[in-house]
Amino acid sequence: MNFTAKQIAEYLSGVVEGNPEVKVHTVAKIEEGFPGALSFLANPKYSKYIYTTKSSVVLVNKDSTYEGELSPTLIRVDDPYESFAQLLNLVEVARRPKPEVHPQSCIESSAALGSDVFVGAFAYIGNNVKIGDNVLIHPQVYVGNNVTIGSNTILYTGVKIYDDCAIGQNCIAHAGAVIGADGFGFAPQEDGSYKKMPQIGNVIIENDVEIGANTTIDRATMGSTIIRKGVKLDNLIQVAHNVEIGANTVIAAQTGVAGSTKIGENCMFGGQVGITGHITIADGVKLSAQTGVPNTLKIPNEIYIGTPAMLSRKFTRSFVIFKQLPEMKRELDSIKKFVSSKNK
Repeated sequence: MNFTAKQIAEYLSGVVEGNPEVKVHTVAKIEEGFPGALSFLANPKYSKYIYTTKSSVVLVNKDSTYEGELSPTLIRVDDPYESFAQLLNLVEVARRPKPEVHPQSCIESSAALGSDVFVGAFAYIGNNVKIGDNVLIHPQVYVGNNVTIGSNTILYTGVKIYDDCAIGQNCIAHAGAVIGADGFGFAPQEDGSYKKMPQIGNVIIENDVEIGANTTIDRATMGSTIIRKGVKLDNLIQVAHNVEIGANTVIAAQTGVAGSTKIGENCMFGGQVGITGHITIADGVKLSAQTGVPNTLKIPNEIYIGTPAMLSRKFTRSFVIFKQLPEMKRELDSIKKFVSSKNK
């Protein structure tokens, strides 16, 4: 990255205020800026740093006003945060490896690769795999037989995709993600042992899905485990067999979803949420961190907290009582003692 303020402003449809020829080669927080860095100012509480930052260029709102002399060149845009995100995307694209198939990768002869595909060292691509255009497959990725991968998808180092799974376009799977491992299905036997139930389904991941590092998505016992378009899964999430997650739902780290549960669209789950199997969660539901969900949540767009999950407004009222329980217990014991003494 080595651009002038003028070039950046043209790319963002912004207006330069200051030296249009000043160059930047990296990015930095506004409070940690240094010469050659580009920063942005979107949150008003950071406004004081516009006077002290050493960054060469700062993206600011087109309507913002500042008193006194400023050292950085400003680029005025409609939304500094969104514009900064556009620049980061540009940097990311510039860092993409050039299309090539590493000689130490292994690609079965029946696999079909699209144009401009990158395959890193020690990656394996199985029989009858179909890979779209502009796909990045980093080193040590395993792609099983009969897998399909859509265009512009990125599989980072160590991703494992089992046989028969389907990955859509513009998806990202981060390091160590496992897609299509067997679901946790075992039948109890009379002697107390467990017999494994064959897991013959697959996983379907639609377009624009991002899967965090070391997240696991189990294949269905029969049919498909389905992750709908636009879903974002954080690191260290477990999605069990036959689960369906609705479009544009986001789930934070260490959440576990048990088998055959159906999650609606546009839901938001905090970290360490636990969801039991064979239930349904309505569209737009928000679950606070560490919420436990043992039953179906039918009402859309509600917020739940606690274990078992409770509507947030009820939880807030109840929590006031929770905090008073020790004092209430002491008062009750005192009353019991008093009553007992009177009855003697």
